[in-house]
Amino acid sequence: MKPFENTKEGAGIVEKMIADVLADNHQFMYVVIGMESTGFYGVHLANYLSTSELLAPFSVRVYCLNPKEVKNYKKSFNDIGKNDGIDSFVIADFARVGRIAVKPWRGSQYLALQRLTRHRMHITECITREKTYMLNNIYLKFSEYALLRNGEHPFSDKYGATAEAILTEYTTNEDIVNSSIEELVEFINSKSKGRIADPEETAKIVQAAARNSYRLDKCLYEPLTVSIASSFNCISSFEKELKAIDKAILQTVQGLNPGEYTVLNSIPGIGKVYSAGILAELGSIKAFQNAS
Repeated sequence: MKPFENTKEGAGIVEKMIADVLADNHQFMYVVIGMESTGFYGVHLANYLSTSELLAPFSVRVYCLNPKEVKNYKKSFNDIGKNDGIDSFVIADFARVGRIAVKPWRGSQYLALQRLTRHRMHITECITREKTYMLNNIYLKFSEYALLRNGEHPFSDKYGATAEAILTEYTTNEDIVNSSIEELVEFINSKSKGRIADPEETAKIVQAAARNSYRLDKCLYEPLTVSIASSFNCISSFEKELKAIDKAILQTVQGLNPGEYTVLNSIPGIGKVYSAGILAELGSIKAFQNAS
């Protein structure tokens, strides 16, 4: 057993050591490199060895093994002890007796997809967090509007263009209260591009909410409006990035198992992006020995 650092230089030492041994006595159909899966700490080494040009002539196959399976196999040895050398021996013997059931490392493809799907989740969490934060400011500025529930709310999309216009282009609630219904209807029709079925009823709900809301000192309205507008801009930017990430996910997933991706897509309620996320996290279904 020869220790080495988990660095590019250390990986190079392992690569050369394996190549030197095989160059002297190469009579194998292919060479198996087994390593326990250690999350991110093993990714670079697995990628390095599986794509090594120096090892390519020897048909190297790199396997990242489930530590639990290796641990269970180790129980078949009596009083073997534990250190890095012994653990390496157990992994080598695990491979020698044909206990490896997983597919060779294709981590780069799955990792690429995983980075995208996890970043997508990060963006959706940012959008949710920004909306929650913005609601606090909306309540301060326009309390009754913030309290309207889905059945009572005048807009089907609380964060859409028309809602944004009401909350940012009218600086104070008094501006809404003092507007005529005709002016509000015209404003709503303009901002919604005529998509609201009953703009007059919507205008009445908005005006009633403004009339029943708490009044603030005038010095508060402008800062709250600026803050709300900023939150809308952040949400818009995040949603734009979300579309770009979705496009990248659908392009990346094409390089993986198309059959399994198609099966996941066929399940009601699971769309293309969610199918990609499941595939990125679980890999191939063939990595599992049974249904349970």
